[in-house]
Amino acid sequence: MVSGSTSAVDNDPQATLAHATRVSPATVQWLMDNYETAEGVSLPRSTLYNHYLRHCADNKLDPVNAASFGKLIRSVFLGLRTRRLGTRGNSKYHYYGIRIKPTSPLINVNDDGSPITIRSSSGHLKKSGQQAATQQTAQQTQQTTQQTQQNQGKVTSSGQKNADTHYDSHTQVPAEASPQTLQNQQYLGDVSTAIPQYEEIDYGSSPMPTGVTCAHLDTFTTLYKEHSETILEAVFNLQFTTVEALWKRFWLMNNNNSVSAVSGKSSSSEISDDDEGDLASLLPSSVLQALLRSPPVMVYVRNFDYKFYQNLVDVLIPDVLRSIPSSLTQAIRNFAKSLESWLYNAMLGCPQELVNIKVTAVASLAQTLRRYTSLNHLAQAARAVLQNSTQISQMLADLNRVDFHNVQEQASWVCQCDVGMVDRLEEDFKATLQQQNSLEQWADWLRTVVTRVLRPHEGKTDFPKHARQFLLKWSFYSSMVIRDLTLRSAASFGSFHLIRLLYDEYMFYLVEHKVATSLRLTPIAVISQGYNNRVSDSSNYSIYNGDTVSNHRPDEAILPTFKRLKYETS
Repeated sequence: MVSGSTSAVDNDPQATLAHATRVSPATVQWLMDNYETAEGVSLPRSTLYNHYLRHCADNKLDPVNAASFGKLIRSVFLGLRTRRLGTRGNSKYHYYGIRIKPTSPLINVNDDGSPITIRSSSGHLKKSGQQAATQQTAQQTQQTTQQTQQNQGKVTSSGQKNADTHYDSHTQVPAEASPQTLQNQQYLGDVSTAIPQYEEIDYGSSPMPTGVTCAHLDTFTTLYKEHSETILEAVFNLQFTTVEALWKRFWLMNNNNSVSAVSGKSSSSEISDDDEGDLASLLPSSVLQALLRSPPVMVYVRNFDYKFYQNLVDVLIPDVLRSIPSSLTQAIRNFAKSLESWLYNAMLGCPQELVNIKVTAVASLAQTLRRYTSLNHLAQAARAVLQNSTQISQMLADLNRVDFHNVQEQASWVCQCDVGMVDRLEEDFKATLQQQNSLEQWADWLRTVVTRVLRPHEGKTDFPKHARQFLLKWSFYSSMVIRDLTLRSAASFGSFHLIRLLYDEYMFYLVEHKVATSLRLTPIAVISQGYNNRVSDSSNYSIYNGDTVSNHRPDEAILPTFKRLKYETS
């Protein structure tokens, strides 16, 4: 496991920071004496750097460049983030979550010596000078109260929601949420745990790539986590098209990540201060290319994405059976439809193996969102049927005319199921239908069936195989029942067909979660294993259509891949 320095250095944060950034410990102390972290405020990045240059001049110190100073700031004030604030053409980079201490002499000093103005997270200018400093502390409690009441707030690294931030065209997150967005956000899940916990890049006993240090690894993981936070903000605000811009900016399409650009930026001293906020801002190109080709880094990215994308699914669709507005459903489906092409285009010039890993994960996210929105659509349609007593009575009458003995005879040779289990399921199904249970009660019954059937195989290595076989057998038996109803011209055939579609989809949903739990993976990771052989090189991408790829072999997947239902719209 790669970690930082040990021994006494670890016990002296200032010594560690000074060593890592090659600055005087006095500078670190100067930062701590004059600045402090605070929610809801930000300072222009250029202002802090000019303060630092003035400090170096006063103390006859050699200043580091802006990029290295950015590293120092992030090391001293953990969790600090960079945001570009202002209107189009007049935006500037700000450090978000930091302010000048009220007791600092810098409180009254701007770049030109005039009183400083501190910008709140709403983008409006606050009072300057000592008056602003005095009011800042008093306003923190009020801001905190207001922030907890706002669903449309932005998400910080801790998952808490703050007041909105103005963004320019680089991020495109709106300053104010529309009424429809506010309404739809009520159906979203909890974002407080959506960002995966910090994990180190594990090189084990293998050497790190030439030129790569522990500090580079820390920078990469920090930037990757902050990038995911911005993705989460956009998703929570339902600004899905923003994700494309965020990906392009982070991976710097056809720019710093391409092989041809490696020689164009060989050291951090050549990095523009305006680049900060993406991978190329704090990592020299040679180091960045080495990292992106490193197997441990690719493992880190893959595992992080699996967890993060699963959390995004849980945010967007926390309950697959709950009624949600059609506008939200369609927005999520459009988002899923575009994900693969957005990411692939954003990562042009990146190492192909890393692209394959990223696209595989996001393809699984897209498939999951499509399936879950389809499942939700089916659930709402079936809910109306299950609440109609006349239709339920007709379904029960038609079901009692089905020759289940003949169904079992035809299915037994193929499925080889336990006869007693099949009889019990038939009786339970009829009893549940007769009781005119709600959709939620049907869901409980289906969960009970899955648990009962798969319990004997829990904890065994062949659990995924038995889970897959159960899905196939369930589908075969239900198709035989539908066939009998069709031949008898059952009046309730349409209702049964709808219920069958819902139960098949929900069974798949339940089983994939069971398999994921047994493998100690996320469902996204389980689904991704079905894509592992779909992406081999960039030429294969031309045959992506969001559903299937021609070189896919379904037998290699842990779970079968469900295609879009015919009734679905894109």
